[in-house]
Amino acid sequence: MSDAALKTSPLHDRHVALGAKMADFGGWEMPIEYPGGGVVREHTAVRSSVGIFDVSHLGKARVSGPGARDFVNACLANDLGRIHEGKAQYTLCCDENGGVVDDLIAYLRSDEDVFLIPNAANTAEVVRRLAAAAPEGIVVEDLHESYGVIAVQGTKSDEVLDALGLPTGHDYMSFVETDWNGLPVIVCRTGYTGERGYELVPAWDVAAKLWDALTEAAAPYDGLPCGLGARDTLRTEMGYALHGHELSTEITPVQARVGWAVGWKKEAFWGKDALVAEKAAGPERVAWGLLATGRGIPRAQCAVKVDGAVVGEVTSGTFSPTLKNGIALALLKPSVAEGDEVVIDVRGRDVPATVVKPPFVTVDVREG
Repeated sequence: MSDAALKTSPLHDRHVALGAKMADFGGWEMPIEYPGGGVVREHTAVRSSVGIFDVSHLGKARVSGPGARDFVNACLANDLGRIHEGKAQYTLCCDENGGVVDDLIAYLRSDEDVFLIPNAANTAEVVRRLAAAAPEGIVVEDLHESYGVIAVQGTKSDEVLDALGLPTGHDYMSFVETDWNGLPVIVCRTGYTGERGYELVPAWDVAAKLWDALTEAAAPYDGLPCGLGARDTLRTEMGYALHGHELSTEITPVQARVGWAVGWKKEAFWGKDALVAEKAAGPERVAWGLLATGRGIPRAQCAVKVDGAVVGEVTSGTFSPTLKNGIALALLKPSVAEGDEVVIDVRGRDVPATVVKPPFVTVDVREG
């Protein structure tokens, strides 16, 4: 997609004013990093204090009408029957083969109202599939550009929200619909960094004012605006899956070790037959972490070998700012086990690594 065709978030002018390095994320021009230290400094701010992320490129959709919860539950993989109103749930939109069309968060407002946050590039397809399957009386709306999303992540995230009079301390994966300066905003105890944090969903035209207030409140704690580069290194340290890397229409939840987000006992959901069969037979490849023991930074699509034979492929690889070491997520043959020594082919150079089970780092999250 050409730069001219890229969509921009409601905070675009803020990023430009700060001199952010911008790039295409799912068809949206978003900040990778800001001047003054870049990804490592921003990553460290989140692990040690607080970071503010613009993730408004994420999709937003709503399924409403009588029986909306039951309808969504019959489509998406996780079991909405496990949660109550005011809770959010990580779930999967699978195809008939068990491949993952998208992973997303479902906010259960009521039995008749489910708010969804899919990935940017997959929103239209998720909405299309739900709309095609919806019975009479169920309305599926694409609200991608109706709301912004701002993530506040890190040990000082509560203090930043407290300064704005926003609710804090609610349970993980729960949300509060409140207002800020008389303007509605959803505050959810979620995130993609492993640290304590919140994701705020304001109206599109409110997002810029809220961003300004959040970044000002974070400054006394040495908090920083953070780009999507740091978001990627943070999630990789935690072993969190990214669609298009650890999950795709070619990579199932069973292979990716996200079977915990599948309601196996549900009567029906998209892809159930294929996933049940794969789970019973055992997957042909399984997700693992790789901790480099030699010099080199693994990258996606690097081959992984044992005794010269290819046993898998890196799905995500990066330099860990916390460990000061190369780390990777990979799909490997079932014969490979935790603790095994492997070799990653990084541009023709062998980089030794140990097979580990993520996360790569331990975080101390204060539960509220």
